[in-house]
Amino acid sequence: SESVTPAMSAWELFSLSDQWVSVRQVIRVYSEDNSSRAVEVPSDITARDICQLFVLKNHCIDDHSWTLFEHLTHLGIERTIEDHESVLEVQSNWGMDSDSRLYFRKNYAKYEFFKKPLDFFPENMVSISSEANGLMNHSQLIQTFLNSSTCPEIHGFLHSKEQGRKSWKKFYFVLRRSGLYFSNKGTSKEPRHLQFAAEFCDSDVYTLLSARKTHGAPTDYGFCVKPSKSSSARDLKLLCADDEQTRTCWITAMRLFKFGMQLYQNFIQPHQKQKSSPMRSISENSLVAMDFSGQRSRVIENPSEALSVAVEEGLSWRVRLTSPSTFNQMSIHMAQPWFHSKLSRDEAHKLITQHGLIDGVFLLRDSQSNPKTFVLSLCHTQRIRHFQILPVEDDGELFYSLDDGNTRFSDLLQLVEFYQLNRGVLPCKLKHHCARTTL
Repeated sequence: SESVTPAMSAWELFSLSDQWVSVRQVIRVYSEDNSSRAVEVPSDITARDICQLFVLKNHCIDDHSWTLFEHLTHLGIERTIEDHESVLEVQSNWGMDSDSRLYFRKNYAKYEFFKKPLDFFPENMVSISSEANGLMNHSQLIQTFLNSSTCPEIHGFLHSKEQGRKSWKKFYFVLRRSGLYFSNKGTSKEPRHLQFAAEFCDSDVYTLLSARKTHGAPTDYGFCVKPSKSSSARDLKLLCADDEQTRTCWITAMRLFKFGMQLYQNFIQPHQKQKSSPMRSISENSLVAMDFSGQRSRVIENPSEALSVAVEEGLSWRVRLTSPSTFNQMSIHMAQPWFHSKLSRDEAHKLITQHGLIDGVFLLRDSQSNPKTFVLSLCHTQRIRHFQILPVEDDGELFYSLDDGNTRFSDLLQLVEFYQLNRGVLPCKLKHHCARTTL
């Protein structure tokens, strides 16, 4: 019998565990820079398995946000492949001539609605009722989606495009467990006024990548419902929201109606594994501050002293790093994963959107309008804002600042580290950086 040796790669280790389980096939996975890698996988492999495989191979930090996307280029749409879904089953629905791809990248918003449901479901768009309990508290929203005996409802206006027509019309839509409906009489929800639009048992919800350009939509916040077995544009149910929060609400609710408790299981599974794994049993709370400056090491119990030592160590590390023999201080940001140099405003918007529109997703880039300045692009309340980072000169020394020189930093790395710990003039702290992965 074969044995696993320490020298085996992540690919070999993954392959060995499944080689006798099922027939193996080759798939190709792409990253944001369109680099790709072909890998042989068992026929029953799931999206989570693929993500774990590439996390191991690329030595990524597994923060449970890595996601596999289905990208249908000929239709201009894409969606998150849920962690439990069979990847080869998804591929089996692609047309032979279609340019369809699997993308591996982060999606920080994938399960954020379990943590902050009120950010995803505006109160004016949700009705919650139960035959047993009558009206339910809005804070119990997620439980009502997961509980098949309750009847949550999403409602509001959406633009809809009929097949064969160029124009979009605005209708009042209602989303229920039984499907998506629109009213042919204002906002009436009476059964005689509701017309069936789509169901989700054999369909999936996708984001339109260029709603205005490709489909002539009134806004860029387009999405659609596509039958799983179809790859034809004629079968798309095209919809468009007035803003990002509204689109996110509809798409999230459709995912919950389709997959229900399975989504919650996908969400908690990595955390359960983390608790049971001895390799990951160390939490931040179990770490202690140590002083190694003397002949003998000692534990630092005073929080103020611990902070002082940390700052001193950070400064000495930066002095070593920015010395002429190692690195130029003004260029220290170039090696950071959150810096994207010549990225334009639109490209920054697209990259952040791809990583998930939740609070704290950010990147830094060169300013397009002023070559000597930089820009911090940050997501807050599902909107992307751009903050100018200005150079400030004082006594011949150059600093960087976000607040007209009131708070100064000798380099961009210091600036990012500060705003990761302090909100300062920003609407929220910097939490999740956008990084491009090369496969």
